[in-house]
Amino acid sequence: MAGHQCCMNAPTLSSSSGNGSVIQLGGFNTYVSGCSASLFAIILVSDIFGYEAPNLRNLADKVAAKGYYVVVPDFLYGDPYNPENTERPLPVWIQSHGTDKGFEDAKQVVAALKDKGVSAIGAVGFCWGGKVVTDLAKSDDIQAAALLHPAFVKVDDIKEVKEPIAILAAENDSISPPELIKQFEEILSSKPEVDSFVKIFPSVEHGWTLRYNVEDKEAVRSAEKAHRDMLHWLTKYVM
Repeated sequence: MAGHQCCMNAPTLSSSSGNGSVIQLGGFNTYVSGCSASLFAIILVSDIFGYEAPNLRNLADKVAAKGYYVVVPDFLYGDPYNPENTERPLPVWIQSHGTDKGFEDAKQVVAALKDKGVSAIGAVGFCWGGKVVTDLAKSDDIQAAALLHPAFVKVDDIKEVKEPIAILAAENDSISPPELIKQFEEILSSKPEVDSFVKIFPSVEHGWTLRYNVEDKEAVRSAEKAHRDMLHWLTKYVM
């Protein structure tokens, strides 16, 4: 079970954040950004705080500026984790929001994108979303995957990955500690048929790529380094 680091630095949610709009896609409320006619799409799968997180939507806009149609579906059904709700601690909340359901939901969004003519899809998962995207990477549904400070991902999951995958992890992460990430790297290194990129970022904590204070220049710089690596990986396979 993901620990307390998942619950730290909860964002102030705002449905008005970002330059995009919210539409229905694959049966889900979805924040979309970029040209809807693009043949290349990126799915961003949120952490436990959901698709209204301002930093997530701003990142979607940043990815869209590279020519992608970026979609951020509400796989939490309007019920993101609220650390102030003491009656629903994380272990209770997660019972209603399993990553297995998230994976099934993500397949619906993939199908909807393909129906509209998208020819290549990348998927990026943060924390909770990392497991969802790992499951997508075991299938033929996407062309590339990226995990940023993932949670719930196990060694056996990585053994089944079929698509190119990048893993961007934190040095100070009790949920997916460096020891586990290095195991992932060893497994991927033994699979020459699957291209991979694994990087452990020093002096950062779980959630650093999304749940940073925009007024903290060093935190912003650390997040942007990971964003650049993520974009580099996506453009290698989805463009």
